[in-house]
Amino acid sequence: MDIREAIEMIWNNRKYSTNDPKTAISHLNEEVAESLKALMKGDLNKTKRELQDAMSCLFIAMKVLEVDVVEAVNQQVEQMKKRNNKTMIFKNDKVEIYVNGILKGGWSIWGAEDIKEAEKLAKEFGCDIQHEFDEIKDDK
Repeated sequence: MDIREAIEMIWNNRKYSTNDPKTAISHLNEEVAESLKALMKGDLNKTKRELQDAMSCLFIAMKVLEVDVVEAVNQQVEQMKKRNNKTMIFKNDKVEIYVNGILKGGWSIWGAEDIKEAEKLAKEFGCDIQHEFDEIKDDK
């Protein structure tokens, strides 16, 4: 089934009628909250049912706000692809940070402790790590 067709069916069979974005998003919020409450109680089946109801509420809210669902999905995929393209490259005497293949900055490293700290930063900011040196320097 086409997603737009499915959304029309959900729209035509919804339990409440609104063209107010606040009301539509409020219903979405309630369903997500119910799903979370069921999960916190350990009721996985109810969690799934509430999450499915939330999905319908999301589609209703998107229709109220005139969001094209296919375009929205495509934009999210592109945005996620861009997000995951950060790299920290360790060289003999420096660290360089690249975002989408473009050098954005760097700093000198003087020893093993500097490398450890830079690696912690890389992990914290979700960077891929590449090492381009022969051996780790000892602290001087």
